[in-house]
Parts: sequence; structure tokens; C-alpha cells
Amino acid sequence: SPRQGPGPAAERPDPSRLRPHVVLAQENTQIRDLQQENRELWVSLEEHQDALELIMSKYRKQMLQLLEGRKREEAEPVLKVHQANSGEIESQIDRICEMGEVMRKAVQVDDEQFFKVQEKLAQLELENKELRELLLISKESFEVGREDLPD
Repeated sequence: SPRQGPGPAAERPDPSRLRPHVVLAQENTQIRDLQQENRELWVSLEEHQDALELIMSKYRKQMLQLLEGRKREEAEPVLKVHQANSGEIESQIDRICEMGEVMRKAVQVDDEQFFKVQEKLAQLELENKELRELLLISKESFEVGREDLPD
């Protein structure tokens, strides 16, 4: 009986050709996870900043009420403590804002990296499609060539 071309085993894709696609898919998943984590951290950071601002405003209000109820000379040491504490808390808020800026930049870099990976994936998929079409054309021309040969 005449042979009918390659069997089912030959139709399965070569695993080595799948690797770049699989690696890119894994990288995409990791990037999405990191972006989600960054968004969650960013929300958490903003909540902490809001809480600190609220604490500071309440603290200032209480200090003003306390100072209004005392004579000037009694208030002097309390005022110094208030200024020291206020300065410390404000420097902490500044540090948190700096951290927030670093995180914002990290999110931006992650987004850029994600788009680069997406672009590369699209290029590879297009290349793969073109190679499959070329392979199909060459198979068809080979089949036609075989049919022309005498038995």
C-alpha cells in the first residue's frame, strides 16, 4: 500500500519551538502579578498617608486647645515638645511620600516592560504564523512534485 505522508506523531509540535512562547506567557503572568501587587501597595501607602495626615491634624488641634487653656510661661515647654514631635512626624510623612514616588516609578517601569514583552510576543506569533504558511506551501509543492513522478 502507498504511504500516506507523516503519521500523527509528526503532527505534534516540537517542544523546543514552544519554549519562547511558554517563557513569554510565564513572564506575562509574573508581570501582571507584580502590577497587581504594586497597585495594592500603592493603595495601602495612600491609606497610611491619609491616616498620618488625620493624626497630625488631631494632634495639632489638641495642642492648640491645651495651649489656649494655659498661661504663656507654662505653655513654653509643652510648645517645644509639640514642635519636636511635629517635626518628627512630618519627616516620616516626607519619607513615605518619597517611597510612594519610588513605587510610582517602579510601576511605570513594570508597565513599559510589560508592553515590550507583549510586543515581542506579537512579533513571535506573527513570525510563527508566517513560518507555518511557508512550511505548508513547501509541503504542498513537495506533494505535487511526488505526484508527477512515475510509479
